[in-house]
Amino acid sequence: MLGEKELIKLFPDFKELVQPSGIDLALDEIFVQKSGGSLIDNEKNLPDIEAIEGPIYTLKPHTAYLATIDRKIKIPKGYTMLYLPRSTLLRSFVSVQTAVGDPGFFGTLMFMVYNHGKFDYRIKKGDRIAQGVVFEVDGSGEYSGSYQEEE
Repeated sequence: MLGEKELIKLFPDFKELVQPSGIDLALDEIFVQKSGGSLIDNEKNLPDIEAIEGPIYTLKPHTAYLATIDRKIKIPKGYTMLYLPRSTLLRSFVSVQTAVGDPGFFGTLMFMVYNHGKFDYRIKKGDRIAQGVVFEVDGSGEYSGSYQEEE
């Protein structure tokens, strides 16, 4: 795991969000699902989504949402990023479901947010919802998946 100095060097666009053992990731937009999707024989058919009105979002109980982070991220080759939810959300019965950030990934991060509670939960654009923890990866390749964006 990398510390603050190394994180600032690797992720200068996130300098103000660097913490002792990771990078805080701030909410940009929240989306609701508008259609079904599938993954059969590795063929992705993603559901249609629709942005909900912000900048203060109300998450309904027992409902899943997709959330984007407020800036694109570039994970350098030789590093991987694991994303963990902020504890304030967990203590409020809200989970953040994440995936692994592969070496060389560039693009907009999108996480699933789920309100497990009995009550509405309110969150504002710019609030920190997850933290990325970075690890060195020896001998790794680079991400070449379909979610890669152009720099």
